[in-house]
Parts: sequence; C-alpha cells; structure tokens
Amino acid sequence: MNKPRILLIDDEEKIHQFISISLTAEGFEYLGCRDASSGLECFQNDKPNLIILDLGLPDIDGSAVLAMIRKIGNIPILVLTAREQSAEKVKLLNAGANDYLSKPFEIKELIARIKVLLRDIQYEPIPAELHFENLIIRTFEPMVFIKNTSIHLTKKEHQLLLLLAINPGVLISQKKILVAIWGEFHSGDSHYLRVLITHLRKKLKDDAEDPIYIKTEPGIGYRFIC
Repeated sequence: MNKPRILLIDDEEKIHQFISISLTAEGFEYLGCRDASSGLECFQNDKPNLIILDLGLPDIDGSAVLAMIRKIGNIPILVLTAREQSAEKVKLLNAGANDYLSKPFEIKELIARIKVLLRDIQYEPIPAELHFENLIIRTFEPMVFIKNTSIHLTKKEHQLLLLLAINPGVLISQKKILVAIWGEFHSGDSHYLRVLITHLRKKLKDDAEDPIYIKTEPGIGYRFIC
C-alpha cells in the first residue's frame, strides 16, 4: 500500500524539520516547500493526499493560496496560523480550510488531525488549466493562451490573473489583492496594483474602457468578467 503523501507549505525551516521527522515516523511520505509557488507546483507534480498550509508565506499570502486551491480542487487542507482571533479562524473555515491549528502546536495533535482528514475526505486534483471562452490560463506556470496564441506573464501578473479568474464575477478588493501578492505591509500601496493591472491588460489586449477580462470598480477593486 502506498504511503499517504503530505505536503507542507511553510517558510520556517524548524517547522519542516520536526514535522518531516514526525510524519515519517508515523508512516507518511513528507513533501516540503518553502513558498506558495513551489508548493502549488509540487501539488501538481507530486499528487499529495493532504496539504498543511502556513498563512505567512513569503510570496503569496496563505489565505489567497487557500482560496486558489479550494476554487479548483477539494484536497484536504489543514491551515497553520499564528492568528488567534476566533473570527479569523471562522473565516478560514468558511474559505475552505478543513481544519486549522494555532502556532505553537503539539505534534501529536497535528498527526491526529491529519489522520482524521485522510480518513474522512476524498479529493480531486487541481486541473492544469482553466478554460474560458477565448482564454486558457495555465494554473502552475505563468502562461495564458488567447485564441491559441501563447502569452508569457510575469510571476505577479500570473498571480493576479489567477486570483481573479478563480472567482469569476466576484469583486475582489484592492486590499485583498495587495495582501495576496505583496503581503500585509503593502496593503495600502494601491499604485503597485494599478501598474500591475496596466501591464497585464496590455498583454491580454484588454481595454480598460471596454474590458473583455478585467473590470475595474473605481476605488474598490477588480472582477474577472470572462
């Protein structure tokens, strides 16, 4: 029988060290990534059975990663968080986390929760591409296709487009996008986002005045309209 594969996405080396030892001792196969981008790639390539996801990742906020995964797949996700507020934890569960643990935590409790999730939940893998009428978005590499023409995106352009595309028709606030792509310290730097939107629209040939893909809600945020 194959060992259940557990993917840990966390940027703390000590967390990887003691969780990897404990998972191996319990008969699991450990997979480890230090940022969201490599974690998503590992998920696609290595097909883990469960993800342990830290919220404080260096490249994409963990809550945004949770939203991305949950919109296009139902793999069990256990969130690690240092955020103690009960409202924040309820928000995580409503966003699609199957369970959570507050840091610091007991490794025995983590193992027990993993076993429960693996026993009770089945999942389907995330698709490699998102398909819309004239647009195909690669999920795990920064590339899109418009009417079979390939367009390469930067890492941040891809993150932005993917965040919008997995929530079609939903208004995503400027603050939420800024935190997801640049982190909490840049939650007010709306000029970063305006520049990124401009560059992305140029590559997609998307006119801001008559948009095909990204609609601006002035002073509020953006929505994907494809």
